[in-house]
Amino acid sequence: MNRCPSRVEGALAKRVLRYGMVQPIHADSVEIRPLRRREYERLVELGEFERERVELVRGAIVRMSPSGSRHAEAVARLLRILVTSVGDRAVMRAQSPLAIADDSEPEPDLALVPPGDYSDAHPREALLVVEVADTSLDYDRLDKARLYAEAGAKEYWIVNLADDAIEVHRGAREDGRWTEIAIAGAGESVVPVAFPDIIVGVDDIVPWRG
Repeated sequence: MNRCPSRVEGALAKRVLRYGMVQPIHADSVEIRPLRRREYERLVELGEFERERVELVRGAIVRMSPSGSRHAEAVARLLRILVTSVGDRAVMRAQSPLAIADDSEPEPDLALVPPGDYSDAHPREALLVVEVADTSLDYDRLDKARLYAEAGAKEYWIVNLADDAIEVHRGAREDGRWTEIAIAGAGESVVPVAFPDIIVGVDDIVPWRG
């Protein structure tokens, strides 16, 4: 039986948002307690982020930048290619949560996850994670790359709109590093390690600059 959230829970959620995540704390002696994924998911259920695009990274609620036209077009192009090519060998998720750690639930632009029914819980592993980056390039190269490696993602792509390229990360290590990083530019293509029959051309994904 589903239980409706009480007024007390709603008030508590607002206090967490107001005092825990919004107000900056500058005192060195204060220890910040990160938000746990289960707590974050409860806040989502309470409707606290209905009008915001946010994700949980390292216990902090991170506000995601709005998508520009080139960003949205790149996501749509890659989505069409992967959905058509992968079929029922994996589940394609677009800008949806991955429950990859107790303190993190990122929402990558695209993710291929193992086949299954995820109506009761978000997937915990990914065969391929993709972030389309323009203004978020440093964040995706550093913070997101480390996060996905620690989670054991099979492969991580950054569609780099600034340089018209796709950066491929493979060989995730528990310490957050990738053993193999390659860059494919104009006229080149990339192949997902989990699906070697799929060839993705960089020119087919990265929109031309108008």
